[in-house]
Order: sequence, then C-alpha cells, then structure tokens
Amino acid sequence: MAVQVIAYEVRMAWLATQENGEQVEHEETPYPLVDDLERFYGHLEQTLLATGFIRENHPGQVMNKLRRLFTRARPESQELNILRGILASIEQQNKGNKAE
Repeated sequence: MAVQVIAYEVRMAWLATQENGEQVEHEETPYPLVDDLERFYGHLEQTLLATGFIRENHPGQVMNKLRRLFTRARPESQELNILRGILASIEQQNKGNKAE
C-alpha cells in the first residue's frame, strides 16, 4: 500500500511539472569534435607503434577495431583528454627507457 501511495505522489508531482511547462535542465555533456577524435586516433597509433604493440606494416586491423571501440564508447571531451594524457605519459616513459 505504501508503495502505491509513493508512486501516486511521484506521478502527481511529475504531472504538475508537465502542466506548468517546467523542464528539468540537463547539463550538456561536451563531446569531442571529429577533428579532436582524429588527432586522438593519430596519437594512439603513433604511441602503439612506438611501444611495438602494432606492427608498422599492418597497423590497420588493430586501429580499425580500436576506432570502432571508441565510436561505440562515445567518450566525452574530458574523457578523451584523459586518454590523451595517458598516451603522453606512455610516450615519456618510452623515451626515458630508450635513453638508458
């Protein structure tokens, strides 16, 4: 019975907001532009080549699958920046190891 009362009250409150024309504002999530994604893919490929994860002769298969993966994931701009930071950190580590 209590669940029905709560459900009724929630429904009535929702209907009241609809009648008053009130809209709940949702924060817009900024998504990266196509150019930003392309720069990320270039950075990713360059880093994966430098670490030896993909072969220079055949980067296509892995990169195509990674592109599809990130397209499905649809990262936000901030998430893409985090990934770019990770790649930059890997590059720095890789350069430090080669210098030794």
